[in-house]
Order: sequence, then C-alpha cells, then structure tokens
Amino acid sequence: MTQRLSRLFSIALIVQFALAFAASQAIAGDYKKGASEDIVDTAVAAGQFETLAAALGAADLVDTLKGDGPFTVFAPTDEAFAKLPAGTVENLLKPENREQLIAILTYHVVPGKVFAADVVKLSEAKTVNGQSVAIEIADNGVRIDNANVIATDIDASNGVIHVIDTVILPSS
Repeated sequence: MTQRLSRLFSIALIVQFALAFAASQAIAGDYKKGASEDIVDTAVAAGQFETLAAALGAADLVDTLKGDGPFTVFAPTDEAFAKLPAGTVENLLKPENREQLIAILTYHVVPGKVFAADVVKLSEAKTVNGQSVAIEIADNGVRIDNANVIATDIDASNGVIHVIDTVILPSS
C-alpha cells in the first residue's frame, strides 16, 4: 500500500509539473526554440533579460556563459530585477562591487543541463557559486529559493534556461 501511495504521489508530481510546463509555454513563446544559440544569445534574443545581460557584462561572465557548458541558468527577468530595492542594481553594476555581483550571478547557475523533468527528483541543487539553492515543488508550481519558475526548458546550445520571477540571493 505504501509503495502504491508513493507511486501515485510521484505520478501526481510529474503530471503537475507537466501541466506547469505546458502552461509555461505560453510565457516561453517569446524565446527562440531549438538549441542553435548559446545561453547568452538565447536570453538576449528573448528581450526580457536586459538587466541580466548588463549584469553579466559588468561581472565579465558573458564569455563563460557562452562557453561549452553545459549550464542550467535560473534567469531572472527584468521585472525580477525591478523588485529589488531602488538603487540595488545600479550599485551592483559598479566596478567596486564586481565580486558581490559575481557571487549573485553564479548563484543562478547550476553545472550541467537540468531539465524540468529532473526537478521532481531534487530538493536542492549546488550552484557554480558553491552554495545550494532549495527546490520546492508545490501545488502552484516550482520554486527555486524564494523565486517562482515561470518558464522552463528553454534549450540552448550549451545548456538550458529556466525563467524565474525573483532574483535569488546567496547567503552571506
């Protein structure tokens, strides 16, 4: 009986995630499909990651994310960056805050290519920053730390992008 409940729970999670994925495709419609472009070019082409692109440039991480990978990037939208307190982004983009910016950006990157279907098997993932992000599957979708995943499995030549609605921050 316990095995059956466990199996039903697993199936329910997979179905729920599949439904969330299907719903996210409406959001992901702005992204080029296919894996012909790298993570940076795919994100830039979407037009919703100008702040992220600027931050990657200021942190000198563009070439890294254009590299071989594979990488999984939890990409905050421009709206996600806009939720930060006034002046935060501008302050982080200053050269003297480059190390802090690198720590934040690398907290959004997981080595390897982790697709949405793999998330149901995880409760956390270690980031390039060295710290782990918490992964929670709830009735209303998937959360990475305090961010909601709003689009999944945007394939790139060197990894995969999952779009999040909040900038996640590593512990100090």
